[in-house]
Amino acid sequence: MLSANTTSSYQISHFVLICFPTQSIQSWQHWLSVPLALLFFVAIVANITIILAIGKEQHLHEPMYFFLCFLAFSDLVLCTTITPKILGILCFNLKAIDLPSCFLQMYIMNCFIAMESCTFLFMAYDRYIAICIPLRYNSIITNSFVAKALVFILSRNTLLALPVPVLASRLHYCSAKVIDNCICSNVSVSALACSDRTLNKVYQMVIAFTVLGIDLFFIGVSYYLILRSMWNLQAEGAVPKAFSTCSSHFILITFFYSVLLVLIFTNKMEKEIAPDIPILLNVLHFLLPPVLNPIVYGVRTKEIKQGIVRMVMK
Repeated sequence: MLSANTTSSYQISHFVLICFPTQSIQSWQHWLSVPLALLFFVAIVANITIILAIGKEQHLHEPMYFFLCFLAFSDLVLCTTITPKILGILCFNLKAIDLPSCFLQMYIMNCFIAMESCTFLFMAYDRYIAICIPLRYNSIITNSFVAKALVFILSRNTLLALPVPVLASRLHYCSAKVIDNCICSNVSVSALACSDRTLNKVYQMVIAFTVLGIDLFFIGVSYYLILRSMWNLQAEGAVPKAFSTCSSHFILITFFYSVLLVLIFTNKMEKEIAPDIPILLNVLHFLLPPVLNPIVYGVRTKEIKQGIVRMVMK
């Protein structure tokens, strides 16, 4: 075991992100930059369009669209934090990243993934009120409620995500500095430490299974109540109308958590599968939702489509 003085004397100044560790993929991984750059461009344009349309169109100044606007903002932050560095690695071999930038990237990833999850939770609650007790919707889902919800989303997730990079930065990194990943994930970075990382690993598991687990549980409860209410609707055309009200949100939640759960399980089964698979899934998890979220809502929501058309015409 190295002493504290010896450990600090060998403290490294930067990490090296090699993206895909398998040599067979490294030989052609630069071609991945083409579809990734295209996805990045679509994500930026689509989310900015959603934000501008909701901001400029007065008839879109409603609680559900405010949550969608915040979701688009979170998507923008996530993909702009991750993708430029990945493209730099794939296109120009810019693999080095200094420690502060790596830990900042780690914090933003953990913080904004949790924010997206929490935003989906409040959107599910909004749909529950709209379908199950519609007569009380305007008295419950007010602008004040939205403001309090956004404060809760920001405060809960910024505070709970903060210990992740703090604990990682307190570890000692002696000589190993090559990260088998395209991003500074907590698992990949802490694996290089030459000091005990038990607390780091435990906290990452706690925040994953409590924060995301609690959000997913209450989203499931909301949709169980929504489906039960839809089953009991007797009025003609009520079921299709209720389904169209929440279908876009349900599609996005299903995709977001499905990819997240697949990513968690592939990381747990790293010995049984190729190491490049969880890395690719990790990259896609930060690009596909920012692309799909605005497109699904833009295509399936008439008010947003009309708002975008009016904005473009102006």
